[in-house]
Amino acid sequence: MDDTDDRLIAALRHDARASLSDLAARLGVSRTTLRARLARLQSRGEIVGFSVITRADVARDPVRGLMMIGIEGRGADRIKRQLSGMAELRAVHSTNGRWDLIVEIGSATLGEFDEVLNRIRKLDGVVSSETNLLLSTQKAG
Repeated sequence: MDDTDDRLIAALRHDARASLSDLAARLGVSRTTLRARLARLQSRGEIVGFSVITRADVARDPVRGLMMIGIEGRGADRIKRQLSGMAELRAVHSTNGRWDLIVEIGSATLGEFDEVLNRIRKLDGVVSSETNLLLSTQKAG
């Protein structure tokens, strides 16, 4: 990836619905060049998809956050199964580094959010956690 690819991705993150002509003009390249770069980025897996955040998505979960979870021993698969049954979880991510899992949580109130955190912390094998509330979302992805 070069600077033009980086600028293309940044422009798409700002407005993924922008026309090819507008993107090409913004980046100072021809429409044909832009189309080829976009196709190459998709075929190489640099761009894996496009998404939309609707008003309903945000309204449904006015309180959102990320919880990083540390798990004792080899209990990650069991804990992932337990987490999959929690309706407030929007995604469960495996990761490396300090944390074993990162979960995306959405709820209607801070009280409900706190209840979810408490349920997760009580799961056998969860030894540590850190949670961050999401204050605003500019774009998805």
